[in-house]
Amino acid sequence: MHILVLGGTTEARRLAGLLVDIPGARVTSSLAGRVASPKLPPGEVRVGGFGGADGLAAWLRTHEVDALIDATHPFAGTISFHAAAAAAAAHVPLLALRRPGWAAGDGDRWHPVGSLAEAAGALPALGERVFLTTGRMGLAAFAGLAEQWFLMRSVDAPEAPHPPRMEVLLERGPFTLEGERELIHRHRIDVLVTKDSGGAATAPKLTAAREAGIPVVVVRRPPAPEGVPVAETPEAAVARLLAR
Repeated sequence: MHILVLGGTTEARRLAGLLVDIPGARVTSSLAGRVASPKLPPGEVRVGGFGGADGLAAWLRTHEVDALIDATHPFAGTISFHAAAAAAAAHVPLLALRRPGWAAGDGDRWHPVGSLAEAAGALPALGERVFLTTGRMGLAAFAGLAEQWFLMRSVDAPEAPHPPRMEVLLERGPFTLEGERELIHRHRIDVLVTKDSGGAATAPKLTAAREAGIPVVVVRRPPAPEGVPVAETPEAAVARLLAR
């Protein structure tokens, strides 16, 4: 059984580790290649795009894939729609591994928005020292904000355009609550911007923001393909795969 995992997330690596232990399973993980030095999962690994839905469908046929699992980041929306179209065209079963989104709790001061552009538009009324944790790919949305100071955290160094007043913190999660508290205090952060990525690896920043009483601008997830079976954990994904 050949299983293709569209990965790049912590859950995708855990999933690959579980799948390679299944007798008779061949596991290939596909990474987009946007991170310079990614953590490689167990099994076979390919890096780079497929050339859209048609290219992915052709890859599924050529490599005789028996099951496709979309374990990409919740905000990597395009590849999820390509996966749905390719799986249908190649007649390959598709399963999505999607971590649940975060939910606001008592004391949270969340400001949900629909895009990075909306997040940038909300900042002038919320704070001047911004902890930006939305990744390096969307910095152009904040490039016009000259009054705010940004602490931007990402795995790889960002490229222009980006905000004129910005300090870059190159770090890879998971992050601890103690560390997030210290960052907010040391840099005098008064507003946090994040995507609703879900998961535990980066959730401590939300607790730290609640404790500090600062607002959090939360970018909502983009739409996902309808009709695709969903598992919320790697273990659940393996169970559904074996049940098939």
